[in-house]
Amino acid sequence: MSKTGAEMTAKLTQAGLNLIQQALSIFDSDLRLAVSNRAYKEMFSLPEWLCTPGASFKETIRYLVQRGEYGPVDDEEEAVRARVDTARAFVPHYLERTRANGRTISVEGAPLPQGGWVTVYTDITEIKHQEALLRARSAELSDQLLTHAERLGHANRALAATNTALEEAKRELTETEARIRLTAEMTPAHIAHMDLDLRYTYSNRRLATVLPGRPASIIGLTGREVLGDEAFTRIAPSLQRALAGESSVFEFTDGASGRRIRVAFTPDRIPDRTGAGPINGVYILSTDVTEETQARAALIQTRKRELAAQLTSGLAHDFANLLTVILGLQARLARLDMPGDGAELVAATRAAARRGGLLLDRIAGISGRRELRLVATDLPDFLRDLRVLATPTLPENVTLRITAEGLESPVLVDQGTLQDALVNLILNARDAISAAGGRIDLRARPVRDTWIEITTADTGPGFTPEALTHALDPFFTTKGAEGSGLGLSMVYDQAKLAGGEVRLANRPEGGARITLRLPLRLAADAPASAAPGLVLLVEDREEIRTSVREMLRDMGHAVIEAGSVDEALTIADLPEIALILCDIGLPGPRNGVDLMEALAARDARVRRLLMTSLPAADPQRRRAAALGVAVLAKPFDAAQLSAFLSAEAAA
Repeated sequence: MSKTGAEMTAKLTQAGLNLIQQALSIFDSDLRLAVSNRAYKEMFSLPEWLCTPGASFKETIRYLVQRGEYGPVDDEEEAVRARVDTARAFVPHYLERTRANGRTISVEGAPLPQGGWVTVYTDITEIKHQEALLRARSAELSDQLLTHAERLGHANRALAATNTALEEAKRELTETEARIRLTAEMTPAHIAHMDLDLRYTYSNRRLATVLPGRPASIIGLTGREVLGDEAFTRIAPSLQRALAGESSVFEFTDGASGRRIRVAFTPDRIPDRTGAGPINGVYILSTDVTEETQARAALIQTRKRELAAQLTSGLAHDFANLLTVILGLQARLARLDMPGDGAELVAATRAAARRGGLLLDRIAGISGRRELRLVATDLPDFLRDLRVLATPTLPENVTLRITAEGLESPVLVDQGTLQDALVNLILNARDAISAAGGRIDLRARPVRDTWIEITTADTGPGFTPEALTHALDPFFTTKGAEGSGLGLSMVYDQAKLAGGEVRLANRPEGGARITLRLPLRLAADAPASAAPGLVLLVEDREEIRTSVREMLRDMGHAVIEAGSVDEALTIADLPEIALILCDIGLPGPRNGVDLMEALAARDARVRRLLMTSLPAADPQRRRAAALGVAVLAKPFDAAQLSAFLSAEAAA
């Protein structure tokens, strides 16, 4: 309603009130005048300022007391205070009193739902005169009859006032009940009451939203009829405890809908003087906590992952150092003139060590995403190593054929993730062929100078229509309890991390075909090898220093060594040093990142690089990134170290 409309309504309301012959006043809960009519002002001869909205009830009483409205008083302040206190503790009332001017009025007061009260003042002087005249002129009537008539008239007026108050109370009770009902319906929970026979006597309309499939109208039905045998059997013990006077909260999973439900049971106790009256039933509050339970489970799982990362970080560090040593030794063995079997064993050992490095990446992935490590790779040699690694896992009736075409030049791939993906594909093909035996063909070729396409095909039954749609989804498996459903999804994730893709299909002649495509990056496109120079190698573990030193010397670098930050700082200013390669984890109060900060403070122009087995999300690696210092993840071999140094030299 507009302001003009509201003002017009107020004027019309006031005009209507002024037409009423009875005096009327409404005071709010703060004892301030809200509304009055002209008869109110005229009946009590009140000044204008006491008839204006906002006028104080206390000041009005004080004015009337001073004018003698209530007759002579001994203590003016006490008379005012007593009437104000009565108003603050307001109760409905009806009374008749004779004013100081001799006129008699009835006073009828009723509370308002919003607070405050309305009072109606009626001049009944003429009625009283008629009663007196009747008494004087009706000598034949007994005094007792007249007295009863007067009392009856007074009682009738009081009864009318009481009826008015009751009607107002009834209206307010109806509104309150409607508000309570609306609140119950809006509450996202099922609220109900059962009697001693476990029959519903009350229910809001939320049962179907909490427990789908249950009836909408349940009043008069038993809990078993409404909830079903399974759900009712679950909550029956809690219901019996509530009927015995014990409150409880219970959670269960509804078999029909799979939802997690939390139910609170509260005894309905009839109040008595002791506060422990008899039980009349049970109140039930049911809420759907499925999402809360899932979030709680996810939080617990996250905490488990964090705890696992904390427990394994130390082991991962030592394991990474060990693998770095193994890779270094295998590289030296590979340069020796060994017979064919020995060379294959060296290659297999090197491949196994790389898989160990991939395992460390997965451990690091508990708290953060792994990084892509692209190194120059002779793909035919890589696939020959793969054959040596995968063949022992295959039964005798399964043959593995691996071919590579058009990939004679070295390419840049992440050897660890690629090897892991291809082993997964071979093992999946082996499981598909099953005991019947068959053949697995793995073929690698370039596609339009854009992709490296590696296809794995088998002679098994092929993919079902459902598997063609969902096989790359996490946890999808056709192996029942024996499968984790993570093999192909991990291959897909690894391909996406490298910028590639995975395709699934069935071969026309039978069997499944999985095509893995990775970006074709020729090693010729990689940065040229870093120029040989003097390298300061900072590493506290002697076996690691030995392994990395041999790798650096094979690249043509001269190497000087230090085992701590203090040792490194004493020689870091030598002008001949072209590169400082430092492990993050060092003994003493300062680590490798602290060394980088100290060198930056000296404004040292020498190139500075770090190596570590810590995961990418570790705070020390974040510190290194903030300093702009590149980090090489352990374990690594000579090729990975060379690619890292070359990339950083070109940056």
